[in-house]
Amino acid sequence: MAETKREIERKYEATAETRLPDLTRAAGVASVTGEGVVELDAVYYDTPGLRLAADSLTLRRRTGGADAGWHLKFPVAVGVRDEIGAPLSKTLPRSLAGLLRSRVRHDEVVPVVRLRSSRDVRHLRDEAGTVLAELSVDTVRADRLLPGAGAAARTAAWTEIEVELADDADPALLDAVEKRLRKAGIHPSGAPSKLARALDETGLAPRTAKKGAAKKGATAPSADGTAGDAVLAYVREQVDALVRLDPAVRRDLPDAVHKMRVACRRLRSAFKTYRKVLDREVTDPIGAELKWLAGELGLARDQEVLDARLAAALAALPAEQRRGPARGRLRTWGGARSRLARHRLLDALDSARHLALLDALDGLLADPPLRPASRKKAGKVLPKAVVRDHRRLAGRIAPALALDPGPERDVALHEARKAAKRARYAAEAAAPALGKPAKRFAKRVKAVQSLLGDHQDTVVARLALRDLATQAEAVGEPSFTWGVLHARQEEAAAEGERELPGVWKRAAAPEIRAALSR
Repeated sequence: MAETKREIERKYEATAETRLPDLTRAAGVASVTGEGVVELDAVYYDTPGLRLAADSLTLRRRTGGADAGWHLKFPVAVGVRDEIGAPLSKTLPRSLAGLLRSRVRHDEVVPVVRLRSSRDVRHLRDEAGTVLAELSVDTVRADRLLPGAGAAARTAAWTEIEVELADDADPALLDAVEKRLRKAGIHPSGAPSKLARALDETGLAPRTAKKGAAKKGATAPSADGTAGDAVLAYVREQVDALVRLDPAVRRDLPDAVHKMRVACRRLRSAFKTYRKVLDREVTDPIGAELKWLAGELGLARDQEVLDARLAAALAALPAEQRRGPARGRLRTWGGARSRLARHRLLDALDSARHLALLDALDGLLADPPLRPASRKKAGKVLPKAVVRDHRRLAGRIAPALALDPGPERDVALHEARKAAKRARYAAEAAAPALGKPAKRFAKRVKAVQSLLGDHQDTVVARLALRDLATQAEAVGEPSFTWGVLHARQEEAAAEGERELPGVWKRAAAPEIRAALSR
């Protein structure tokens, strides 16, 4: 079983002659204890093209020390990484291989660098003797294992100081320690990690630009830039999100499923909205696969939303309206559905179909299917596309509002919600080039989408509550509580329908569309 640890550390340049200052003068540090010298031997793995290093991921197999084993590190912020560990084995554990799949694809991971470190460890402690941080002086030797790199040296050696915060310690301690180190002439390292330094000094530093990235010297999207550049920048952002979020979904991190599903939807919307920029003969098949992936993500995400909604509604009921084992039934019902949805989602992420989709998206970015309009100014092409989607939304809102409350209206409002999402995503894609008018437009339409989303949640909740009531009755449990909750969801739906005309009026104002084309 893989274990995750949040690693917060800082690295500093040093030499064999470097002397550490008195760190008990750093705020919070009462004593510094020597813990001896540890010999570490780690082999770092990557694809032959260094896909992992290009994304600042680190995979190693290390012996020596208290945490021998496999370690996979994901960047979280500057100086912060999540380290996922697995027991020592000869081959890469499956638990880690899955987390690499969206980056590695069809390649194998091979040894690229070996690092041997002699680590002189000290613990920084508070007055109670609790360890606040570990400081080590590491004497490192790097050996390049991957062939190539021309005339670059195969080996490198250096000394560095590493300060790693202990679990639950105050990050401010790192600032206090750094202040003492700087006063002693010890400065932060220019390399973010040992691996990055080893790759650089042995001639293996990966290209910073990913496959299909913007050409060197390209500027940020603007109204005077081309429509093609603006749309491709947005597409690239969403493709990067799909790759980045794949391991987050596998780790079951908060909101990861939702964010990955949104990336799928944004891509599909961009392909449809900007069909005069990107050729739909190429994008339509990719869009169909994105719809499939979004559907697999949706099963898990929709259950997350439904479970949270019903649990909150049940908790809000007065005690006298909660009859029978309602909480237990809801947990059992939701838990079974969630487990099934998650297993199905993980199977989808492990499928050849998913890898083929990621490869197709890479291919699109590497050789974009641009149409003639892509060469025109973004300020001319993008506003027309956004306004067209807004008109499409208007064509669905009005008929839906004209219907009487009931299933037919629920379906019509759900279709309007889909159109609102597309109009919002269209404006968000255009915002880097068009600026504030597009942002204001997106904000107004998002309000419509959110209201319609809440309405659809009540529709789904009512269906679930009827199912729960049926199950309860079948085993002799009272169904009263589920009926009360159903009535409350009906009222929430009616309240949303009453609010919709006013929210739509603000989003439908003619000046909102006009501002985009100025």
